[in-house]
Amino acid sequence: MKVTEHIKNGNGKTQFSFEILPPLKGENIHSIFENIDPLMEFQPPYINVTYHREEYVFKELKNGLIEKKIVRKRPGTVGICAAIQNKYDVDAVPHILCGGFTKEETENFLIDLQFLGIDNVMALRGDAVKSETYFTPNKNGHKYACDLVSQINSMNKGQYLDDELQHTFPTDFCVGVAGYPEKHMEAPSSESDIHFLKKKIKNGAGYIVTQMFFDNEKYFKFVEKCRAEGIIVPIIPGLKPIAVKSHLNLIPHRFKVDLPDALVMEVVKAKDNKAVRQIGIDWCVKQSKELVKAGVPFLHYYSMGKSSNIKEIASQVF
Repeated sequence: MKVTEHIKNGNGKTQFSFEILPPLKGENIHSIFENIDPLMEFQPPYINVTYHREEYVFKELKNGLIEKKIVRKRPGTVGICAAIQNKYDVDAVPHILCGGFTKEETENFLIDLQFLGIDNVMALRGDAVKSETYFTPNKNGHKYACDLVSQINSMNKGQYLDDELQHTFPTDFCVGVAGYPEKHMEAPSSESDIHFLKKKIKNGAGYIVTQMFFDNEKYFKFVEKCRAEGIIVPIIPGLKPIAVKSHLNLIPHRFKVDLPDALVMEVVKAKDNKAVRQIGIDWCVKQSKELVKAGVPFLHYYSMGKSSNIKEIASQVF
């Protein structure tokens, strides 16, 4: 079932969903199940699975030369999605990126998903690889998420890259896209960011999931701006609890989001990471309850592969 259909079937009730990472190469898929199992009591209609593109690793050889290797540390997105749908009978939503894909590879990826009965995708540009300052698309790949959305929407109309194909079968993907309450880190302004978000919706996206935020007013103002610009699709808030003191520096640096002073001061005063974890849970519970009261369609949690704090939050909210 499509995410938009789950929202409609919710009849205004806030539902629970979360995102997981594929395990590191060499690890067992049961590590994923161990983190999903405790959250199934909250009846998530869908689970997001991230996609991780290649990285460049430079290895010094015995002769002193440097060898450039391409590695993918977290493969398995499609297989995990298939396993989730088979094991839990819930919808899996794989992320699909511009980065690391040509348009033909994108098309083939989507065909595989269709054959597996996966009806939803999260279309993202993706980050630059670590060796790049700015995002660089693959040759014959997409530069922007709005173009990726367009390709998916074209396939939904039965239009493939090879226009000589006959009797093509249309796909039927529900497409989610990312929104940024505090704007994308590369956007010159909030207004331009929403302009391009609107383009993604115009090109066929059916709903928005936001980047994490720690001040609900940022989300409410973002929704207000979107509605003023004619964006009427559901906007799902994304949440992540603070878990360790290092998050005070890591999260603003990595995700370009602000942390409220009240939260920062609590974490700074905490005697250890066990105390920080509880502060993060309490703060996220407070955020979640306010968002439920506001009538959001879903609360979407970024678990980062660990479910114990998400379970504690969900048990107080759902």
